[in-house]
Amino acid sequence: MITRRGLLAGLLAGVALPSLAEVMETSPRPVPRPDVSGDTGAAGLSAEMADLIVAAKLGGAVSYVLVDAATGAVLEAREPDLMLPPASVAKAVTSLYALDRLGAGYRFATRVLATGPVQAGIVQGDIVLAGGGDPTLQTDQLGDLVARLADKGITGATGRFLYWDGALPALEGISADQPAHVGYNAAISGLNLNFNRVYFEWKRENGDWKVAIDARGERFLPEVEMVRVAVATRDAPLFTYDPGQIEEWTVASGALGKGGSRWLPVRDPGRYVAEVFRTLARAQGIKLPLADRTAAQPTGTELARLESEPLQEVLRDMLLYSTNLTAECVGLTASGMPRLEASARAMSDWAGAAFGVTFDLRDHSGLGGASRVTAAGMAKVLVAAEKTGRGLKPILRDVGMKDDAGKVLEGHAVKVLAKSGTLNFVSGLAGHISPPSTSKNGGRELVFAIFSGDPERRDAVPVALREEPEGGKAWTKRARRLQGQLVSRWAGAYG
Repeated sequence: MITRRGLLAGLLAGVALPSLAEVMETSPRPVPRPDVSGDTGAAGLSAEMADLIVAAKLGGAVSYVLVDAATGAVLEAREPDLMLPPASVAKAVTSLYALDRLGAGYRFATRVLATGPVQAGIVQGDIVLAGGGDPTLQTDQLGDLVARLADKGITGATGRFLYWDGALPALEGISADQPAHVGYNAAISGLNLNFNRVYFEWKRENGDWKVAIDARGERFLPEVEMVRVAVATRDAPLFTYDPGQIEEWTVASGALGKGGSRWLPVRDPGRYVAEVFRTLARAQGIKLPLADRTAAQPTGTELARLESEPLQEVLRDMLLYSTNLTAECVGLTASGMPRLEASARAMSDWAGAAFGVTFDLRDHSGLGGASRVTAAGMAKVLVAAEKTGRGLKPILRDVGMKDDAGKVLEGHAVKVLAKSGTLNFVSGLAGHISPPSTSKNGGRELVFAIFSGDPERRDAVPVALREEPEGGKAWTKRARRLQGQLVSRWAGAYG
């Protein structure tokens, strides 16, 4: 099942380009290959795997482990204890952490409060928009929240229009080592909207550029004034950005063609949400003054509220679309920590206590290149989580069995329920291989983790080019093909 918010999240993420923006910060040192317990039906399989890795021409390091889900026995491994960046595979750990700390039914709430009574439709005091850290809030839902006020006859307030975004720490982005314009490096706040992006649209008409900035949904199209984009006559750089009360962008005319659109990040999401809320309120007959941020957690009478989907559904969509903002908001909410790195450390400590693994996570999404996990540790987490009855199989995507060219084999009886991760010259895949019950070994469940990365290539990429570096797509394609080849052979030999 995919939620409505999740579907729109996928569209937003798709327009903003995939997360190919980061890889390893340091070069891992090779470690000796450990002894591997084998299976009599898999003679020579390890040698074949080695040939596939050489043929993939990835450079750097390749680490993997395959284990029996029922017993935890290692069936195949290559450098399983090598610490490598997890990329978005880290979101699997974040999901387990959030489910453990918050519960599957947890919902994020966005509320509208009044500091005084309502008389003849006017709040005798302030109206406060109070965020609860919901990462999935979108313009249509915000419009529905306004409609609930209008349905109660609210038309304004004698006092101020305040917004509170302090439920989560305010961060201008997840990772500092990113180009300014990439939407997947989202800002974080207790108030979030459209994954903290605005819609930038341009068109060439009669020799001039016409641009528009809005926070569009399917039913509402509010303009946004706190972000401006000007077209500059140049070929490079693609974008420039100047933060301030008005977030000023310029974009190179040489890259625009005749027209197009994309989502751009907003770095002050609390103020963004408040502006859009005020615009939507005005359209529904509610007059509010310009918004002011309040640092104090607000109190007052609740006039209306909007809740997210239950956490399990939020996580299902996050794993499907790999939305970085969702991972960070969920992880920060679960830890209650005031800083992102401290929150990630708390999650790493939790993983160590719960599963006996040593992870060094620096965020909850896997976007930053400094995080480290091991293939052995990731497989151990997945196996142990399933045994407790709180595993991720119900919400992981079936990535499919693939042929040696990387094409999905439609209708294949074997399910590969997994989380993938991709950064600049880093790729990961971890999950479950679930054969049909008619398989030769009685349908043995397998758990695997595969990580690869080439740090030298990453280090050579200038920050400004990390959205889509030269050679990145081809490298990722080869890495994903290798993952499919490994999984296919494991399923055939052990399943």
